[in-house]
Amino acid sequence: MATQRADEARAARRSEVLRASPRMFESDLLDKLSRVHPSVPPILFGPTIVFLIVEGFEHGVGWAAPAWLLGGYLFWTLTEYWLHRIVFHFEPEQGIGARIHWIIHGVHHDHPNDPMRLVMPPSVSIPLAALFVLGFYAVLGAPAYLLFGAGFLAGYLAYDMLHYHVHHHRPRSALGRRLRELHMRHHFQNHERGYGVSAPFWDHVFGTAPKGR
Repeated sequence: MATQRADEARAARRSEVLRASPRMFESDLLDKLSRVHPSVPPILFGPTIVFLIVEGFEHGVGWAAPAWLLGGYLFWTLTEYWLHRIVFHFEPEQGIGARIHWIIHGVHHDHPNDPMRLVMPPSVSIPLAALFVLGFYAVLGAPAYLLFGAGFLAGYLAYDMLHYHVHHHRPRSALGRRLRELHMRHHFQNHERGYGVSAPFWDHVFGTAPKGR
């Protein structure tokens, strides 16, 4: 009985740690901006995606629209994988690099169920989205960049929502359960595998798929 109570107490403490939302910045404003409600990305990027699609058709993208949308989405999945693998998991052991890593991603691994730090803050997502869309314009030109950008941002939005979902809900579909299992293995089994959250097929392509139990 005493052992059972001790196990329950340890489990409760671990749950509290996983859901904790520690202060990240001395500045009250910066710390407040580091917490984002999961409804924010759809509110910001949903209309943006629609706008890009409408503008693309108005500027004559025509029959090529599905191909550009799909291309943008696939480019997002590749970006998601390498951003997670190279940037988020670049882990200096000390100094300013270690501090930056903790702010960018380390805090998420320490407290993965913090409900207000599971989607990207607009202070980061909006400038990055603008830079990517401008890059698409420079490379692809108009009107292709509009549909490509819409597909890319739709992929990002799907990733952000899926990431929140697998941490805070128990998916009912077979695909949802599989995506949740793979991401939980990244967190609790081996953080050097399973970098693709919304598109785990890239882990198979690049040899970082989580291994079985």
